[in-house]
Amino acid sequence: QVQLVESGGGLVQAGGSLRLSCAASGPTFRSYTMGWFRQASGKEREFVAAISWDAGTTYYADSVKGRFTISRDNAKNTASLQMNSLKPEDTAVYYCGLGPVYSKAWYKSARDFGSWGQGTQVTVSS
Repeated sequence: QVQLVESGGGLVQAGGSLRLSCAASGPTFRSYTMGWFRQASGKEREFVAAISWDAGTTYYADSVKGRFTISRDNAKNTASLQMNSLKPEDTAVYYCGLGPVYSKAWYKSARDFGSWGQGTQVTVSS
């Protein structure tokens, strides 16, 4: 079973940047859609970005489009989320998760993902 570990969170001023990483164990990582979600205090987990198993398809929440970039390196079993022009409303715990295998369809519901990591806190100060 694939296990995920997120890293790279921290405290940053508005307008700054952070790069989150998701490290996966297991040889089957490359077959999964990878997704980044976030959960602010008192709110439900929400979709941020996702990438297909072959990195051929990427899609984003409207709130982060043009500011965030998702990528993956199947040779290294890693996925990343580059976050630029951060805003205070981006403050949340960020999670990576595994989605459906060998699919290029768009999945934006947390119910379509699993094997969540422990999360990494991102705090953006104004």
